[in-house]
Amino acid sequence: MSRYTTAEIESKWQEAWARAGTFTAVRDESKPKYYVLEMFPYPSGKLHIGHVRNYTMGDVVARYKMATGHNVLHPMGFDAFGMPAENAAMAIGGHPKDWTYSNIDTMVEQMKPLGLSLDWSRMFATCDPEYYGQQQALFLDFLEKGLVYRKNAVVNWDPVDMTVLANEQVENGRGWRSGALVERRELTQWFFRISDYSEELLDALDALENWPAKVRLMQENWIGKSRGLEFSFDRTDGGDPITVYTTRPDTLMGASFVGISPDHPIAKQLEADNPELAGFLAECRKGGTTEEAIETAEKLGYDTGIRVKHPLDPNWELPVWIANFILMDYGTGAIFACPAHDQRDLDFCRKYDLPVIDTFLDLDDPKPVENEAFVPPKEQKVKWINHFAGLDTATGQEAINATIDFAEKAGWGKGVTRFRLRDWGLSRQRYWGCPIPVVHCDTCGVVPEKKENLPIELPDDVTFDKPGNPLDRHPTWRDCACPKCGAPAKRETDTMDTFVDSSWYFARFTAPRATTPTVAEDADYWMNVDQYIGGIEHAILHLLYSRFFARAMHICGHLPEKSREPFDALFTQGMVTHAIYQTTGGNGRPVYHYPEEVDLRDGKAFLKETGAQVTVIPSAKMSKSKNNVVDPVDIISSYGADTARWFVLSDSPPERDVEWTAAGAEAAYKHLSRVHRIATEIAADEDGPQGSDEALLREMHKTIRDVTLGVESFGFNASIAKLYAFTNTLAKSKSGSAARREAAKTLAQLMSPMTPHLSEEIWAMLGGDGLIVNAPWPVADDAMLVDSTVTLPIQINGKRRAEISVPADMPKEEVEKLVLTHEAVTSRLDGAQPRKLIVVPGRIVNVVL
Repeated sequence: MSRYTTAEIESKWQEAWARAGTFTAVRDESKPKYYVLEMFPYPSGKLHIGHVRNYTMGDVVARYKMATGHNVLHPMGFDAFGMPAENAAMAIGGHPKDWTYSNIDTMVEQMKPLGLSLDWSRMFATCDPEYYGQQQALFLDFLEKGLVYRKNAVVNWDPVDMTVLANEQVENGRGWRSGALVERRELTQWFFRISDYSEELLDALDALENWPAKVRLMQENWIGKSRGLEFSFDRTDGGDPITVYTTRPDTLMGASFVGISPDHPIAKQLEADNPELAGFLAECRKGGTTEEAIETAEKLGYDTGIRVKHPLDPNWELPVWIANFILMDYGTGAIFACPAHDQRDLDFCRKYDLPVIDTFLDLDDPKPVENEAFVPPKEQKVKWINHFAGLDTATGQEAINATIDFAEKAGWGKGVTRFRLRDWGLSRQRYWGCPIPVVHCDTCGVVPEKKENLPIELPDDVTFDKPGNPLDRHPTWRDCACPKCGAPAKRETDTMDTFVDSSWYFARFTAPRATTPTVAEDADYWMNVDQYIGGIEHAILHLLYSRFFARAMHICGHLPEKSREPFDALFTQGMVTHAIYQTTGGNGRPVYHYPEEVDLRDGKAFLKETGAQVTVIPSAKMSKSKNNVVDPVDIISSYGADTARWFVLSDSPPERDVEWTAAGAEAAYKHLSRVHRIATEIAADEDGPQGSDEALLREMHKTIRDVTLGVESFGFNASIAKLYAFTNTLAKSKSGSAARREAAKTLAQLMSPMTPHLSEEIWAMLGGDGLIVNAPWPVADDAMLVDSTVTLPIQINGKRRAEISVPADMPKEEVEKLVLTHEAVTSRLDGAQPRKLIVVPGRIVNVVL
């Protein structure tokens, strides 16, 4: 009997697919297309089992769609620009390009043994000049359409890496790579006008029915639509009024002070002649611009000495303070503070001894605010105190609406709808990114590069021995001729945020070698992405930026109208976790050990080398820093790719986390070995037992139905549970050899999206026609899904005493006759008649004596 030799079987069928060009996607108008895409990886150089789960899910979908007659596009690429490559170059020498491409080669080498149905001919990395040259072309098109512009802005500045950081790159007020305290700095930056599309991006979420509700909610909150009141406070010194925007105008009678941002024009004007204020503002600018950094930082304030008049009482004057928690880029950069109903304002007022005035009280516990602000939901009714619109008992939302209406009628304010979403700053002061294709000319100003000069390639001869962007000190690259007048000019040395690279790659896959960003015929055929798969950590920015880019590309003629929303369906998978194995080092710090360094015995863990017991932290997110990553290369070497694929799909619903365990992998391998053995026995048994075929074939068709439903609904673990059950049925079956062969071939087909190599082997062993990957998906026969017989339990006086098998369509009266002749019933009746005989068709029979 042949053995289940995974290395031999898997390499054989991968070679067969490659020879046949099975996964090469070619536009074919005669077939329905299906585009499945997993979020592409960063080339860290190390694939882990979490990647395996992500790509296997997409592979199951791709292979299933191939089997159901679709023309499938399933590509792979690498999100290859970014700071890690520069950091590696600084740490170990060499060049970011060499580090990146070496890692890509390593990861491709790790991926290919998984047998993924990827069209490798379409592979690209975002650091390929062929790719980023077309990204530069998009930038120029966006610039021409007014979708990108340049302005001064306050940014997060990393003083060690000497680069601007996006908000998500600031962690606890520090740069995500350097760990340096982030500072606020004003720089001239490039921006995409994403905020112009706030309303459209928000409204379109309702149509994304095949996206997780939690992702749509996260995007909705990030876009952040709010309606509030905009009005001005007149200054007592006759200076320009201070305009504020508030979403809680109902609390205006509780105003304690007017606050302005450290970056407000008034603050900048005052600091020019006030060294003390200049020092205060310098201290404020040491913090980052993220909401987290501002919320967690110590609240700092400075009394400007300016006073303003309350709009409802000209005799009521409020002080104007500069406060470090006020952002210039939201609203007007100025607020009025109502400390009784905002904890941040309350903390500030207690610190600087400013008044706290209640504007409403709790109906059930009407006590004044002390150290905790009273901030009930807007839907909660409260007791209002001296509300100028005459409110007594009302909800916050009712009061907001009444206040806006009151202000508009009185002529001192207007209702305004604003969005939290800000324009997307894309400038980064680093080398390893897509160069921004503009030059700066003393005569012509900012001049777009000519498209025929693209790509503007990064120079290779750079060094990282000094802080900052090497492009700034590279005269032969930086110095150039103005494309407009020919005079000496300088290139833009900022490069693009890496979010730009990943915001259109899905469109590039439709024509990855084109000399334009897309090709109309290919984009129209392949787009949209039918199924997008990735982690929940990308639920906001990546998806939001991609949605904006799709709109911008449509405006510029690079995508069809239908692709303004580029992803028809989205699935966010859970993580693969693994226990952390930890001991304590001589310095008292934790030491982490790789899984292969540990023996597990009797529920405990011990180091193989020393025998020392190890602390086990279960179900932790895989992390290189904790050494609890599982190398798929080792798993494939030990058990085969199909085992790894089967296990990551079988143990948990795909949206939940799954814990990788050696025992689980071993069990998966044993099951697949058993399937191989059963198929081998069936292939060798030409005659076999000649029992009834009907029961086996009925179970086969039920399994087809259930597995199909599972795959179509991302219930891969449920499908696998059905396949386990059907394997047991097949193993025990006494049906004829033809029926068993048919059932085994069908089992192989149903397993093929999950275990493609083993399935090909079984298909060939049983005489299947061609490759199983090209075989049509089996279809359940509805007639075989209806059981011809049913088994009815017989209860006598409420206790189950027997059961009877009858035709499913047997009339109730005939069932009663059979029951009354059953030995278990006649022995208890002893010649008498039952008091009651109740037949529930298809379910149960109750006999009451």
